[in-house]
Amino acid sequence: MVEVLKGIRVVEQGTFITGPCAAMLLADLGADVIKIESPEGGDPYRTFKDGHYSAHFQAYNHAKRSLCLDLKKAEDRTLFHGLVSSADVYIQNFRPGVAGRIGAGWDDLSAVNPKLVYCSISGFGPDGPYSRRPSYDSVTQALSGFLSVAIDPANPRLLGPALADAITGLYAALGILGALVERGRTGVGRLLEISMLEAMMHFAIEPFAGYFALGEVPTGMDRPRLAQAMILTCGDGKHVAVHMSSLEKFWDALVAGIGGQALTQDPRFATRLARIDHYPQLVAALNAIFATRPRAEWVALLSDTDLPFAPVNSIADTAADPQVEHLKMLVPVAKRIEGASRLVRSPFAYGGARDDAVVAAPLLGQHSAGIRAALVENPGTWPG
Repeated sequence: MVEVLKGIRVVEQGTFITGPCAAMLLADLGADVIKIESPEGGDPYRTFKDGHYSAHFQAYNHAKRSLCLDLKKAEDRTLFHGLVSSADVYIQNFRPGVAGRIGAGWDDLSAVNPKLVYCSISGFGPDGPYSRRPSYDSVTQALSGFLSVAIDPANPRLLGPALADAITGLYAALGILGALVERGRTGVGRLLEISMLEAMMHFAIEPFAGYFALGEVPTGMDRPRLAQAMILTCGDGKHVAVHMSSLEKFWDALVAGIGGQALTQDPRFATRLARIDHYPQLVAALNAIFATRPRAEWVALLSDTDLPFAPVNSIADTAADPQVEHLKMLVPVAKRIEGASRLVRSPFAYGGARDDAVVAAPLLGQHSAGIRAALVENPGTWPG
């Protein structure tokens, strides 16, 4: 594994995606992550589909150790505080107020460990009119404005991936790393608070900039139209994505690649601005051409051009893609007991070194006995 964070010790008390994703990213960089779970079922994401080790849980919890603690019990709370006293980072994504009730609030843990970087992730922030509401991915995508600029308003639908959850986890990990750098200068910990709403609004910063600069409310079709990006349907029903941006050379490459010289004689498509103004008509004209061949033939033809394009791959397609295979993005799962045999590795390469394996996500309480014994035997010492 890449270990640029080797020696950083993380206690994660997260559920579902945001908190676990933030901790997973730190683990991918070499941090030692101990995941605190309730002995009564653990992280609910374990049972998201079936069984008690769902693929969804595996995705965001690899390379961690699992410790079951019941913080309602004095003995377990003592062990928990002892663990935190030797940690560098603590992560939770409870609703505001919950952590304080179980002795895991900022005031509780900073008193135990003044050097602690404490990350609190919420749906809508620590206070305000929505702070007590439950929030999930699709709710935040909608409220933040992101969904409105990511969908076709004529055919509104939720996006499949849990983008708001994962993006919030990414922002949280970035904030944690910043706080660790600061602590290196000051020797003092920091409370980091981040909400899904704030993360997704920042992620959608470009349409907000457009709104305040131009006074126009962006829609989901604005960027594809302006960027001349489109999804085209081939003769076999499969799809190709094309992105011509603002460079005329990419339009020329598309025309050459598909033998579409007749399009250049149409005044609606003669210039970039004309193509923007007649975007639906351009897509229809291109679809008529792409319907004449199966996708594999179009991919072969376009591969000889300088056009930015790609087949709209399924997950299975991507797993077998030559570039993905060249990058060795899919690696074995080490220490596997059950579940996925391969996973996507961390995207980072330091000095050309990349991960060549991913350590399996833990079974519920898999490491409890060893960690508990170490905490009892050496209080205040991080269990190795």
